[in-house]
Amino acid sequence: YGNAGAIITKNKELAEKINLLRNYGFKEKYKVEIPGFNAGLDTIQAAVLNVKLKYLDKWNNMRRKNAGKYNELLNNTNIILPEESNHSKHVYHLYVIRTKKRDKLKQHLASKGTLTSIHYPIPTHLEKIFAYLKYRKNQYPITERLSKEVLSLPMFPGLKDEEIEYVVKNIKDGIK
Repeated sequence: YGNAGAIITKNKELAEKINLLRNYGFKEKYKVEIPGFNAGLDTIQAAVLNVKLKYLDKWNNMRRKNAGKYNELLNNTNIILPEESNHSKHVYHLYVIRTKKRDKLKQHLASKGTLTSIHYPIPTHLEKIFAYLKYRKNQYPITERLSKEVLSLPMFPGLKDEEIEYVVKNIKDGIK
């Protein structure tokens, strides 16, 4: 039930620009070339979403339970865990940890069959698309440091405790 649409052209330049536009302006993942979008919702997708919305609270609670399990098992490590504010609930669309050993840990987890992601590895102010704003490296040092430390762990409603335990075991082995 994913995105849908079609454009047909023999014009290579136009095809490249359309591909950039339809994918948030990314030529490579998370490297913005131009302002883009992703707005694919047709009536069939809307109907599916209408059914899925009935389960949203249940799925969010399952994600929160999974995050709680991660938090419990990673509590006494050097990993920096996500935090919740006192006035709202996190739904954990992503479960993002921080570690100075991010790249080494990502490789270690991959070698154990665990896929992770690095969301937004390039700080927004350093994206090519915003060069005209004349931001420079080290202008936002905290943002730049965090972009090198964040790692998204597996997170979805059906994630099992045993799977979380496996990921955490491999995290602990990988950060020694």
